[in-house]
Amino acid sequence: MFRSLILAGAVASSTAFVAPVRTSKASLSQLRMSSLNDATAPTAEDFLADVEPKLRSTMLAMFSACKEIAYKVRTASCDKMACFNEFGDEQLAIDILANTVIFENLKASGCVATASSEETPVEDPMGGEGYSVAFDPLDGSSIIDTNFAVGTIFGVWPGAKLTGINGRALAGAGMCVYGPRTCMTLAVDGIEGTHEFLLIDDFSGRHGQWIKTNSFETIEEGKLFAPGNLRAAQDNPGYSELLDHYYGEKYQLRYTGGMVPDVNQLMVKGKGIFVNPASPSAKAKLRVLYEVAPIGYLIEKAGGKSSDGEKSVLDIEIVGTEDRSQVAYGSAGEVERFEKLVGRKYVEEPVSA
Repeated sequence: MFRSLILAGAVASSTAFVAPVRTSKASLSQLRMSSLNDATAPTAEDFLADVEPKLRSTMLAMFSACKEIAYKVRTASCDKMACFNEFGDEQLAIDILANTVIFENLKASGCVATASSEETPVEDPMGGEGYSVAFDPLDGSSIIDTNFAVGTIFGVWPGAKLTGINGRALAGAGMCVYGPRTCMTLAVDGIEGTHEFLLIDDFSGRHGQWIKTNSFETIEEGKLFAPGNLRAAQDNPGYSELLDHYYGEKYQLRYTGGMVPDVNQLMVKGKGIFVNPASPSAKAKLRVLYEVAPIGYLIEKAGGKSSDGEKSVLDIEIVGTEDRSQVAYGSAGEVERFEKLVGRKYVEEPVSA
């Protein structure tokens, strides 16, 4: 009210005064959408234009696969046991369908020598040459029937093998969130930061394109936590103490049970911590090749930290496709607290299924 009276007085005393233009939330949304529909807004193809050609083709194959999966997830039929959709003349469980779509797109690129899926954890020859890709086709598939957000995770390594390597050797990684919006979060060797792309699905002139909408370069300290594998707190005193710290300091709980959205929020919000520790009765369950290393790459390129309780997850040597690890992702201070309280007491090296 006080500000309104001042403005009114200013208008009365000076004909030269021009009242400031107020922009409503609706018009801000329109401005943002108009920029997305602007022909100059960079697409995934534009962003990857200067990337090594075979790596670019491999990344674009994953964009194409995730676009198709997004539609299949959105139109799936679900019962209490699983979700299904059509694939050719067949009805397939949605996670198997996603698996098939990714393999087909990678093979068609001609740039992938080897691919391996969490659904079928072996190294499959793809007939191309240049790169190898490991992926989790549909992380969170057990919660699809509830209409929670789920996602795809992938890592791209140079060469033709996916064992005897670590996350430091990644040429790029990404994860796609299938939620109210379909977004791809991508990081590529030689390009600073981690970057977000939105799949345009509004029947505009840019319908079906992936448009760059954000860049993530820092994850700061902040009271937001996503605690996975809570059963481990029963017989891992360090995890129990860590949870007591979160509760006592009044952290905000933000956890859905879908690893992709639960980790992606750290970059979008620019703060927080995701943890998934192990214990004697609740063993480490996240696979290093398909989940832990690719997401660690994204988080660290975004300015955050990762840890297996002792070191960066990017330093874990991948001995076999089934190797598993506990993990923490987030800000430097929060990851250090995880290492101090939880450590690696209940993790064997390596942890294989």
